[in-house]
Amino acid sequence: VQLQASGGGLVEAGGSLTISCAASGNRFIPNMMGWYRQAPGKQREMVAQLIRAGPTNYLDSVKGRFTISRDNANYVLYLQMNSLKPEDTGVYYCRFLVGRRDYWGQGTLVTVSS
Repeated sequence: VQLQASGGGLVEAGGSLTISCAASGNRFIPNMMGWYRQAPGKQREMVAQLIRAGPTNYLDSVKGRFTISRDNANYVLYLQMNSLKPEDTGVYYCRFLVGRRDYWGQGTLVTVSS
């Protein structure tokens, strides 16, 4: 499984951005699909995740502003981000858990200016 994240960029505070993660490889059913981010000088943190046959989880600070979704037919994961804040700045990584294997995309940079 290979993951390719895209869609990052520079946006003003209050703006919106949608990033995506395209998965390729043999057919698979992920147990978890998620977005993580890492701000400069900080640890990587979970932003949003879809659990197979389970809940959708969000980081408290993004609840009500971010929405994670998937396109099953095309194996694409999305993160719609609204009302962006400067503290949302960071490199966003997609992550899939397939069986016991843990796959990460290369990251896409999101910069929110004040």
